[in-house]
Amino acid sequence: MDFGFTEEQLQIKKAVREFALREIAPYVAAYDQEERFPVEIVRKAAAQGYMGGVVPVEYGGAGLDYVTYTLIIEEISRVCQIVGCALSFPSGLAGSAILRYGTEEQKQKYLKPLAQGEAFASVALTEPGSGTDVAAMRTTCRRDGNVYVLNGAKAWISFLDVCDWVLTFATLDRSLGHKGICAFIVERGTPGMTFRPYAHKLGFKPLCTGEVVFEDCRVPVENRIGEEGEGFRVAMCAVENGRLGVAARAVGMAQACLDEVLAYARERVVFGQPIGKFQLVQSKITDMVVGIESARYLTYRLAWLKDQGVQDVRREASIAKMVATDVALMAATHAVQIFGAYGCSAEYPVSRYYRDAKVFQIVEGVNELHRVLIAEYTLGYR
Repeated sequence: MDFGFTEEQLQIKKAVREFALREIAPYVAAYDQEERFPVEIVRKAAAQGYMGGVVPVEYGGAGLDYVTYTLIIEEISRVCQIVGCALSFPSGLAGSAILRYGTEEQKQKYLKPLAQGEAFASVALTEPGSGTDVAAMRTTCRRDGNVYVLNGAKAWISFLDVCDWVLTFATLDRSLGHKGICAFIVERGTPGMTFRPYAHKLGFKPLCTGEVVFEDCRVPVENRIGEEGEGFRVAMCAVENGRLGVAARAVGMAQACLDEVLAYARERVVFGQPIGKFQLVQSKITDMVVGIESARYLTYRLAWLKDQGVQDVRREASIAKMVATDVALMAATHAVQIFGAYGCSAEYPVSRYYRDAKVFQIVEGVNELHRVLIAEYTLGYR
């Protein structure tokens, strides 16, 4: 594995950093407090090509390699991981499954505007009673002529306020387990689909998150992604690519924690010297540096493996996601502790990082699940 970036990648990194500091940094605290998704900023980023990611040019994307895509998501998330989340969707949770399993018509109709920032999407997989155990979903679908009728509910689904369509999953027969699952695109405004947002979440506040309820929701056959019974594969494709984005966002946010700590430790004076001179503070900084470097390596290794064409990287995706999000929480915890009382104030971004970091350990599979997956892959059970 090549540990260096090309000159082109370094130029992209610099341009993205400058964009984030100019277009995002002055506004992030306000829209986080308002719990408002910054759609105007995401569209500006899309206009710069930062939303196209690995999606091929013919489908509206930038046609980047995974390492460059990861670099962009990390740098954006160093200022705001919510914007990083939106930019990751075409290449990750929402778009990757359509790119791999969708028809040409579906790619043109749904993936292309998503990659260009002209549309937004939600992915509705988690349910009130089945998040970790996807095969146990209760949302059902049945074929009725040229449509499928969906009934059920999904929980903790994001982008509800701006999404133009929802990628969702339902089972033809629960007794079939994962072999009975189908995937569908349901357009906003389809009769029988309603949104019920949650309010006052711990973190990820700018994302409108809540329930998606299907009540005799009729979806055209042409909106099925893949074949009948192929929905579990579609879902796993989505989450595997989504976990790369989550890891990159977590690394970016952990780096932001370190950036804040380094500046504060140099200027904050206690007992006549900067607190950076105290060994306990230095020890926390060392933990952060080593953790971030480790998480960054595992994240970029995952991206590099995908660039090499390695097909099955679920184990590596779990490792990167778990380590990066654990490191993000550790870094945020140390940052708040070093800032002391100021770490509890909304005037300093470390309080936001701390709230978001805990949520990172839950999204895209709780980290306890990833521990099980990593062990089972290593033992040969999977």
